[in-house]
Amino acid sequence: MRAAVLHEIGQDKLEVLDDVEAVGFGPGRVRIRVRATGLCHSDLSAMSGVLPQPGPFVPGHEGAGEVVEVGEGVRNLKAGDRVVVCWLPACGACPACKRGQTELCLAGFMNAGTPNFKRPAGDVFGFAGTGTFTEEVVVDAGCAVPIPDDVPFDIAALIGCGVTTGLGAALNTADVEAGSSVAVIGCGGVGISAIQGARLKGAAEIVAVDPVASRRESALKFGATRAVSPDELAGAKQEVTAGEGFDYVFEVVGRSATARTAYENTRRGGTLVIVGAGAMDDFLQLNMFELFFDEKRILPSMYGGGDVLRSYERTIALWRAGRIDLAGLITHRVPLADINEALDQMRAGTALRTCIEI
Repeated sequence: MRAAVLHEIGQDKLEVLDDVEAVGFGPGRVRIRVRATGLCHSDLSAMSGVLPQPGPFVPGHEGAGEVVEVGEGVRNLKAGDRVVVCWLPACGACPACKRGQTELCLAGFMNAGTPNFKRPAGDVFGFAGTGTFTEEVVVDAGCAVPIPDDVPFDIAALIGCGVTTGLGAALNTADVEAGSSVAVIGCGGVGISAIQGARLKGAAEIVAVDPVASRRESALKFGATRAVSPDELAGAKQEVTAGEGFDYVFEVVGRSATARTAYENTRRGGTLVIVGAGAMDDFLQLNMFELFFDEKRILPSMYGGGDVLRSYERTIALWRAGRIDLAGLITHRVPLADINEALDQMRAGTALRTCIEI
């Protein structure tokens, strides 16, 4: 079968090969025919080495498709079911799951160390224990979440990561208060989803911050009340909050420099939400006096900060009701053979989400 493979960490191009085989099928596992997958910035971060991932590997973790085959013991799925690929499944038995913090379950991360594929040249891993830039993938049954038949594969793929992460940051982690002021730094697919979440919660002012003009224009269509470049953020802070700072600031880039900017633009007693996934050697510096004196809440948001399955259901309900726009997030479409074109679009900032049709 075909799959896009990164041979070595640090390379910036993928090679689409036709000699890849999905492995690991057996009890408790399912084989999925991938129909659509989104390109998330985390895929690029894994390729560059910012996020830890053994190689060679097949990127992709934001996918949807059909179940082809189910292993022994799988009760809730059957061949033909439409599913979203969940890269962070909950085991239901670990301390985090028992506390109701299923987004902190490490079961999915444990899968990342086991090869999902093989080639004549050797084993190939799947990013985040999945790897959806391929025609088929084998995953634990918990990674295959059934979806209704009326949800298109491209929409379902977005729910698998970016939309759930951004919406959840606003709805779950921050629990944005109606009438509040919000700034979102980084307005790709995840940032736009955070903007939609803040709008749903009734934020009065939502300022989108991004260096790319096309993304700023898109942010206004999705609910931002104004959109500015990073150089214009200080002016927006003055105009919107009289210089006090925003009630909520979402950092959706994953860099200490933008996190520091986000902190400085959060009002005293306000909330900074860290959504972007950054590098382990990139440190955010805060002095102990400001940490004490400003009393700003710093809230990391892992995969939307809530129960993943409930978040999927909520997102589908909101989409059906027309309360959120998911189709509009897909600004580009490419076949798997042109996957490197999708990478270039994301690096250039021209795409909110590129859908890879398989």
